Amino acid sequence: MSVTSDDVKKQSALNFRRFKNGDNEWESMQEKIFVDGDHTHKCPEYVLSAPPCQASCPAGEDIRGYLNIVRGMEKPPAGVNWQSYAFHRLTEANPFPSVMGRVCPAPCESGCNRNQVEDHVGINSVEHYIGEWGRANNLGFAKPEHSTGKKVAIIGGGPAGLSCAYQLRKKGHECTIFDEHAELGGMMRYGIPGFRTPRDVLDTEIKRILDMGVEARLNTRVGRDVTMAQIEQEFDAVFMGLGAQGGRALPVPGAEAPNCVHAVAFLRAFNEGRLQHVGKRIVVVGGGDTSIDVATVARRLGHITKENETDRPEFVIMGQVAHDVAAVSAKEGADVVLITRSTIDKMHANKHEIEHALSEGIEIRGSLTPIAVVVGPDGRATALRVAECEVVKNQVVVKPGTEQDLPADLIVSAIGQAVDFTGLEQFDNGKGLMAADKNYRVPGKENVFVGGDVLRPHLLTTAIGHGSIAADGIDRFLKGEGQEKRPKVDVHSFDMIRKMAEKGLQPAECTEPLRGTDSTNCAMHNFENRADKYVIPADELFLGHFTYSERNKRRMDNLTPEEVLGHFAERLEALDEKQAIGEAKRCMSCGLCFECDNCVIYCPQTAVFKVKRDKSSTGRYVDTDYSKCVGCHICADVCPTGYIQMGMGD
Repeated sequence: MSVTSDDVKKQSALNFRRFKNGDNEWESMQEKIFVDGDHTHKCPEYVLSAPPCQASCPAGEDIRGYLNIVRGMEKPPAGVNWQSYAFHRLTEANPFPSVMGRVCPAPCESGCNRNQVEDHVGINSVEHYIGEWGRANNLGFAKPEHSTGKKVAIIGGGPAGLSCAYQLRKKGHECTIFDEHAELGGMMRYGIPGFRTPRDVLDTEIKRILDMGVEARLNTRVGRDVTMAQIEQEFDAVFMGLGAQGGRALPVPGAEAPNCVHAVAFLRAFNEGRLQHVGKRIVVVGGGDTSIDVATVARRLGHITKENETDRPEFVIMGQVAHDVAAVSAKEGADVVLITRSTIDKMHANKHEIEHALSEGIEIRGSLTPIAVVVGPDGRATALRVAECEVVKNQVVVKPGTEQDLPADLIVSAIGQAVDFTGLEQFDNGKGLMAADKNYRVPGKENVFVGGDVLRPHLLTTAIGHGSIAADGIDRFLKGEGQEKRPKVDVHSFDMIRKMAEKGLQPAECTEPLRGTDSTNCAMHNFENRADKYVIPADELFLGHFTYSERNKRRMDNLTPEEVLGHFAERLEALDEKQAIGEAKRCMSCGLCFECDNCVIYCPQTAVFKVKRDKSSTGRYVDTDYSKCVGCHICADVCPTGYIQMGMGD
């Protein structure tokens, strides 16, 4: 029904008259909600929130979920042991628990709310334990029960490509990985030293994915051995996980000297077994994890006293020759200096890796920037000229008169990575990377998706997350569905419906968004899932519940400068079962009930009660009798995890 101008005038006059008659007093809702000091019209709501560890995990692991399984709070289905149950919960997001349990810098731990009590939960160490248990017990991934008949080409067999293939194969799509190397793994194999990622561990975790029915075409470069047009003709969709395995030269005069090399080439030569020794004096420029890897490798390789010209490391690194193992049996240590523009305490590298590098005799000097490579008469670098500097608003400010030369037989640039677009130049966005939307689809190419370092050079776990999200987009594309808006908190999280299905509690009646009422048997009275949009902070927890508990730390071999030469064994030891359980028990289960009984014990009205055993499950442990509840807030105040929040009752 339309509204005329006369109607508007009449309503305006009425409003004015009511104002003049005194009907203009503001009615505060607080008077209705907070009736008295000891009760309100608000009621307990059971709200599932995302914990900050998961929100900080680029791979989107259900960290709280597998920690609750390890600690024994969330029980596995009948006939399944907890280790297997935790393994499969973890690997829903990340198929490389043993690798990532060793090398991930664990941003989840930086975000952990337990830091507000004493120290973060050792999430990475529990992941390491679960991954090693899975390897020791030959756990694998199930093959899909059906095939969609759709074929997807995965270009690049690094963490992004393997993650994407894994997720797509679970959905029933056929996947073929194209990789120019002789083996799969990308930077996990060719960029990280074997003493950090043992090759048998990496091989096991890659084999699990191939055993699902994923095909691999190795020694095949798309753009050289096969064209992109041929790929698009043969396959229904494409994932571009090219990686960034080129390096960036130092942007200073003289950097074209042959013994100035980039970090990726250095590490690849070492990981392929070609590089057996370096010079006496090595200077590494960087500040991230890659620079630490270069420095620790150089320290272990050492140098030989009688070096022929053809034995110079730059010839090996650039792929011209390989060192003869028999000729390098007598080696001496190398002097390794790592310089970074930042102060040492603000380096991007993992803190414990910095500590170990220092203990191994590597000199790390902060607040220095390269300004030139000093070149000798033969054209080779003899030193790196540096100067003291400050970083002000992301700009490097050199301090005049502070220049000095660092003698060097080999200079390694670890200042960034580059993508080789040879044969695929049409995908270069002009910045040496590829562009994508939030579903990781390439603009203008509805069948092409992208992820990993070619999108944004970052962590291995970031690439794994890219592959997983892109797989969702590819799946929708292959089904002819539109691309949905990704959730604000884009991670795997606790699934109430699945848990209730395991308990036989008829979850078929549930619909999303999952909100329980006092009559549903789907969830509980006033349950709401906000995990896709809300991260619960520490100030919403009852931190007083948690007592001091020392972190269960993994044992790490601490090598002296004398011991490190030629030491290529793994340094990190996994937790044992008792330690892993103890560490998982330190998790505060932020945003999800962990069955502490505080709300039941402290409710003065006995309104909060335990759900009967045959109706309960994780997340459905307590409920509220609203005929008794007076809204006193006590249950919410004493809830350690912030799972109980006060809201308007139904």
